[in-house]
Amino acid sequence: MAITLVNPSRLPEIGAYQQVSVATGSKLVFIAGQVARDAAGATVGAGDLAAQVEQCYVNIGTALAAVGGTFEDLAKLTVYVVDWAPGKMPLFLEGVSRAAARLGTTPVPPGTLVGVAALDIPEHLVEVEAVAVLDA
Repeated sequence: MAITLVNPSRLPEIGAYQQVSVATGSKLVFIAGQVARDAAGATVGAGDLAAQVEQCYVNIGTALAAVGGTFEDLAKLTVYVVDWAPGKMPLFLEGVSRAAARLGTTPVPPGTLVGVAALDIPEHLVEVEAVAVLDA
């Protein structure tokens, strides 16, 4: 496995992710920001943050599988959420949990969540981009 996740004892336990990932693989994979679109390009879960988070993570899983990777190969996730407020965290975590159940994995690489004013189209509430490292 190319990625080792670490949570140093002097940093807080977050639960939703680990603080550090150590990459030892030789193939970097950069996945463009994924929004809540299905394979046909239709928006999934209009107005539903949890459903859109779920679809974004499923799309990341699909992109990883296409290059021979899995969520265990993720080094970093960056999540952009429209009009972020702390009260949205339960919906965000619900979406991650539902995606984890569908994918059979728990995505916990280091991550950054950024509140933004808008995304590409008004129906999109969240976008997730990823970096993975695979053994070549």
